[in-house]
Amino acid sequence: MATRLASCSCGQLTARASGDPVRNSICHCLACQRRTGSPFAQQARFPRENVSVAGRSTRYVRVGDEGTRAVFHFCPICGTTVYYEPEALPGFVMIPVGAFAEPDFPVPTVSVYEERMHSWIVPPPDADRTP
Repeated sequence: MATRLASCSCGQLTARASGDPVRNSICHCLACQRRTGSPFAQQARFPRENVSVAGRSTRYVRVGDEGTRAVFHFCPICGTTVYYEPEALPGFVMIPVGAFAEPDFPVPTVSVYEERMHSWIVPPPDADRTP
């Protein structure tokens, strides 16, 4: 079983994930663009029991377009988001793929909020796509 380590920039906050993600998606919503400073966010979903967290985090609760909430955990020193917990999916933890710093991470299989996607972005050809 694969084990991956996600970390903030300074290394104080980590999330260790065992096994493969159950979902690997990219999101083009404006909130994800602002949160990441990038034109989209990529996140991997893992069962909660497969993730162990070490270090201190500061929490930020964000309400999504449909009214659901997510609790984002970021490093209080460097500010990097290392994981988040969507209240609508209590059995799962989401980890931003960039926090793994793993260039050969699996390709995303889902692309959401494409109506807000930058015109030059081309999602993977086999991804499930949602406007």
